[in-house]
Amino acid sequence: MRIIRPLALICLAFGLVSGSVRAAVPVYSVEVIKTYPHDTEAFTEGLYYRDGSLFESTGRNGQSFIRQVDLATGKVMRQTTIDKKYFGEGIAPWGDHIVSLTWTGGAGFVWSGKDFKLKHSFFYTGEGWGLTGNDKNLIMSDGTSTIRFLDPVTLKTTRTIAVTLNGRAIDQLNELEWIDGQIYANVWRTRDIARIDPETGKITGIIELDKLPETQDETMDINAVANGIAYDAKAKRLFVTGKLWPNLYEVRLVPKQP
Repeated sequence: MRIIRPLALICLAFGLVSGSVRAAVPVYSVEVIKTYPHDTEAFTEGLYYRDGSLFESTGRNGQSFIRQVDLATGKVMRQTTIDKKYFGEGIAPWGDHIVSLTWTGGAGFVWSGKDFKLKHSFFYTGEGWGLTGNDKNLIMSDGTSTIRFLDPVTLKTTRTIAVTLNGRAIDQLNELEWIDGQIYANVWRTRDIARIDPETGKITGIIELDKLPETQDETMDINAVANGIAYDAKAKRLFVTGKLWPNLYEVRLVPKQP
């Protein structure tokens, strides 16, 4: 399990920075369009939407799964278990396969999207956090301010970008989603999603989730942070959730006044 940072360090890193810093990029709040049930035992690390279902990966050793979940009911339709020696992290589809990461294990896995059987493993340096993809690359975060672009066949890094806000490096980039040509990233231990230009690494917008009930509930587990972004590209639906949250939300972005 990741070590909780002191709040002061979190604030300095991102998420609760001053309004003067935020003023340089658009800031959005979210309006809830619809609420769906979410498994409160799911320590959400990866999330995506495909063909009418949600696909979710969970973390914690011995509790790491890859699941296909019914959106309407939150029920697990099928799942596979990741070896208990690994802490599961982000997932992303590629063709007929699902690619998954592990936190500190240095190992990733390729699964059959049809039956969730393990096809093969691959390895990388550093940590594995979030994973998404576009039509050319898989895109990976590793807890630093660097985002890696991977060749989807060899799973080797082909290039990287350094993520910055007004020239300042932003780390703790967690769950990722590719949305209309931009990378969206949960920033760990904050209530914010950063929208990132995939060419320059510059943050082009900040989405605040601080009005969602779970971010306001002081009785929630300290690790129950916002983490999980999925996008239905055909219907233009954006979904967000968090670790151990009872709800998953379809949301609309609402620009905030400067």
